[in-house]
Amino acid sequence: MRAFPVTITVALAAALVATGCSSAPEESAAGSTVRLLAHESFVVSEALVEQLEEETGITLEIISGADAGTMVAGAVLAAGNPTADAMFGVDSTLLSRALDAGVFEPYTSPELDTVIPSLREDTGGGMVTPIDYGDVCINIDDAALAAAGVPAPTTLDDLIDPTYRDMLVVQDPATSSPGLAFLLATIARYGDGWTDYWSALRDNGVSVAASWTDAYIGQFSGGGDGTRPLVVSYATSPPAEIVYAAEPKPEAPSTSAMADGCYRQVEYAGVLAGTPNPEGARVVVDWLLSQAVQADVPLSMFVFPAREGIALPEVFADFALDVPEPLALPAGEVAAGLPDWLAEWGSVMGR
Repeated sequence: MRAFPVTITVALAAALVATGCSSAPEESAAGSTVRLLAHESFVVSEALVEQLEEETGITLEIISGADAGTMVAGAVLAAGNPTADAMFGVDSTLLSRALDAGVFEPYTSPELDTVIPSLREDTGGGMVTPIDYGDVCINIDDAALAAAGVPAPTTLDDLIDPTYRDMLVVQDPATSSPGLAFLLATIARYGDGWTDYWSALRDNGVSVAASWTDAYIGQFSGGGDGTRPLVVSYATSPPAEIVYAAEPKPEAPSTSAMADGCYRQVEYAGVLAGTPNPEGARVVVDWLLSQAVQADVPLSMFVFPAREGIALPEVFADFALDVPEPLALPAGEVAAGLPDWLAEWGSVMGR
């Protein structure tokens, strides 16, 4: 999902003494190695990993699966004979692919009762556990637009206005999780007219990148050396611009997120079907929902924790956009329509 230049922190070490891992390991898991397949933006404090290993006897090996879309595609190909024991980072836009392919085996975490009620409603029939959530939104380089004398867009409709010609970069929905979320946002908003909207975006000079990193770091003027002041990213991206800014840090970010047209993504973890270590995989899934890990989530991965009652860091609370009514589509509708939608998108965009 996200690939900010994150530095692993140990700020939560003291909290670990009190909270630790939330559930005791199954006896057969102790002393084993658990391989956790995760997307490239998965980050967790080293202190948390060390505490997990001390308390459970488990050695955690994190395997990077590149972008979430690429990771899920690989897991689908390996379904039943996985290269890992558990997987983190399959989100609500990609979950149907994984479920249809039999990627996961059933597991309901005892920590599920701690999750925000609205997020408990979809666990893939008891196959996965919600770990965090975020909203995919248009991000704006406010400083660049102000310097150009151009007002910031406020709606999806604005993006097809000639005022914003050659300013927007999106991600390919076939290879990128946020790119797919943005495609689904346009389908949710425009219904049968979504292809007309994409035709208008194409004619207005939209650029399509392969991944979030290519778009945000490579082409977005607010994230790197790019020239485009509009990008598909997250409602939580602006706080990162402060957290990772050089000293002295600015009091406010120079980027913002547009509230209209945001699409909610929930990220899940699950036990991979066919793993030789299902006991250890379950312990790791439970650990991802522990209070300590959930408190680590906002400033490690710039998403909201799924667990109720987790206090947000001040910079996150101040500058992450609160999206009260994000767009969404039912999982069954996405599963049924996605192959045709991707084919139609490719046809419209000449890809």
